[in-house]
Amino acid sequence: MSDLEIRPAAASDLPAIVAMLADDPLGAQRESPGDLTPYTEAFERLVHDPNQRLVVAVRAGAVVGTLQLTIVPGLSRRGATRSIIEGVRIHMEERGSGLGTQLLEWAVEESRRQNCRLVQLTSDATRTDAHRFYERLGFEASHLGFKMSL
Repeated sequence: MSDLEIRPAAASDLPAIVAMLADDPLGAQRESPGDLTPYTEAFERLVHDPNQRLVVAVRAGAVVGTLQLTIVPGLSRRGATRSIIEGVRIHMEERGSGLGTQLLEWAVEESRRQNCRLVQLTSDATRTDAHRFYERLGFEASHLGFKMSL
């Protein structure tokens, strides 16, 4: 996999990122790849926030994976900084290739580089394959998550 590059996302990557976000049963219900306006506005907020890392994995010039890493300073855990991994997506043709592992390893290493003491992520309760994947990488299902749509 030496031909893989993990780099900061560019605005020109948005169509590919949004297509991956929409490419599963859950994403198909909540994403709108036909209208990139809200994604472009969100991208502008992300690139100007020093605590955000939106990255893409590129192979042979094509975006084949993405994730967002958020660095969160905090007071709990003796003032620990933590990171949150969100929006992990792998292009359907790359699933099972080890790319997801490489992206998550990048996120954990970047979290260490940012002096984080904890890396956390959430995964929809229905994504049982993803849960097994995260557990194989050393993540523990330690908390029960709650959300409120606004």
